[in-house]
Amino acid sequence: MDLLGIHIPATSPVFLSFLTVHVLAGMTAVVVGAGAALVRHKGRGLHTRFGGMYFGSICVVFATATAMAAMRPREDYHLFLIGAVAFAAALTGRTARRRHWSGDMAHIVGMGGSYVAMLTAFYVDNGPQLPLWDRLPTLAYWLLPAAVGAPLTWRAVRRAQRLRGPATASDRGPQAA
Repeated sequence: MDLLGIHIPATSPVFLSFLTVHVLAGMTAVVVGAGAALVRHKGRGLHTRFGGMYFGSICVVFATATAMAAMRPREDYHLFLIGAVAFAAALTGRTARRRHWSGDMAHIVGMGGSYVAMLTAFYVDNGPQLPLWDRLPTLAYWLLPAAVGAPLTWRAVRRAQRLRGPATASDRGPQAA
């Protein structure tokens, strides 16, 4: 079945229900994740609200990806694995903030890595059907999100370090004896 030029891999009403929720949660995660990253002030307020909505959206994306992969394991197991990485990275980023881990690196890298994994899954699954992306080799779907996201995440880490001031010994981790 095709919908707006996108191939829908199954027509089962249960699969389509999960897919609908998955797509809506994925679109929400893209928008609020970008919003959380782009908000200038990273303290409580808009950044925290967007971050909470992003985490909730990623939870739904992972849950629905898990259900769809269970229905079509041979076709979707790789998407389940990428979803697990996105969820685990977001959980790490959220835990780092909630448990007040020293520094900002775990939070930024966790959330940034989650966003990159989510986009990777999208392009791996849909790239061959998207204008311009359909001209790229398959490897590009796997690598381009990280090629763009990794430098942006690193930049965010460096900015947070500059704003925080000089690192303390505990920020650098265990010291060699």
